[in-house]
Amino acid sequence: MPNNRPTALPDIRHTVVINAPIRKVWQAVSTSEGMAEWFMPNSFQPKIGHEFSLHTPFGISSCKVTEIDPPYRLAFTWGEHWHVSFELKELDESTTELTLVHSGWDAAVTAKETGENHAAVRDKMDQGWGSVVLKRLRQAVES
Repeated sequence: MPNNRPTALPDIRHTVVINAPIRKVWQAVSTSEGMAEWFMPNSFQPKIGHEFSLHTPFGISSCKVTEIDPPYRLAFTWGEHWHVSFELKELDESTTELTLVHSGWDAAVTAKETGENHAAVRDKMDQGWGSVVLKRLRQAVES
């Protein structure tokens, strides 16, 4: 969901190669139990339109499933402005490429979730996705 406002900030985008079959990675990103293991506690269900909550360090965030195409794509809104997608690509029977896109960043907006401007939150989220969260996902599915 590109943001075309003049104050739009770039999407966060990270791609990782995971040494696990696509079905195992899909299970980790498309089930409540799987997501809780590497991301955050949640009430996720893999149904378009399902409203769920993420239990973040800043409190509970409302989310809604917007796309689901097993085992290749899952997307959901996060709070009022953000959109997160996981795109999976099978490289071979035991290797999967996962691309995370976290969009909806706008320098003119303060995130309700943190009380900070999107520019500051975006930088923290970019670091968190890249250096912590996706590493935990890899560890969860590769073990």
